[in-house]
Amino acid sequence: MAKKASYFWTSYSDLMTSMFFIMLVLFVLAIALLHRHMDEIEKERRATELELKRIKAINESVQKINQKYFIYNKEYNRFVLNNIEVSFRRGSSEMRDIDDYNLSKLKMAGEAMRDFMLQAKSDILTEKVKYLVIIEGQASADGWRGNDSLSYSRALALYKFWKDKVLIDFDNLPCEVIVSGSGEWGEFRLNNLNIDGSVNEANQRFVIHIIPKPIDIGIIENIGCN
Repeated sequence: MAKKASYFWTSYSDLMTSMFFIMLVLFVLAIALLHRHMDEIEKERRATELELKRIKAINESVQKINQKYFIYNKEYNRFVLNNIEVSFRRGSSEMRDIDDYNLSKLKMAGEAMRDFMLQAKSDILTEKVKYLVIIEGQASADGWRGNDSLSYSRALALYKFWKDKVLIDFDNLPCEVIVSGSGEWGEFRLNNLNIDGSVNEANQRFVIHIIPKPIDIGIIENIGCN
């Protein structure tokens, strides 16, 4: 009598082969997904590294403003006009109140600011930065009626001076200009009174704030000048 053929080992071998094939496919798929994930991490790392370089470049960009006309003020964490005495007469917003020497230096300071922005515009790390330029007029605490509107007129006078005399084309610069007046208030001010108790007329001036505004990086650095 012939023995019946046994298919157990054949079936078992086929099963093991199928399971091995499945495990091999899963292993290859896992390796592929891991490499894809590592590539994404590497791309994010490179993007973050580039972003950090851009942030550093933006923070350092204002350091390139001509130091002859702008100097860093540590107390207020901003740049201020260097050795330019600006003081209007009481109740006045006329640029002719400023003597020719300081008016000439003010003109050159405007040119320095314009050149700085043009240079920043051509730098690959800061080309997407737009600067917010705030020209803030101020007034001394002398009780003059209309000091708020007067301070605005002083800021507007400087804007027109730079636009007409320095020929700064703000529309073609990477900046947005805001003309404002803070009257007798504002953070960046000199003492309201002199040592002898008289009103400090040195506050009859304007303050300039230059603030980098990255288009695609969420960071704002406050920098200004008086």
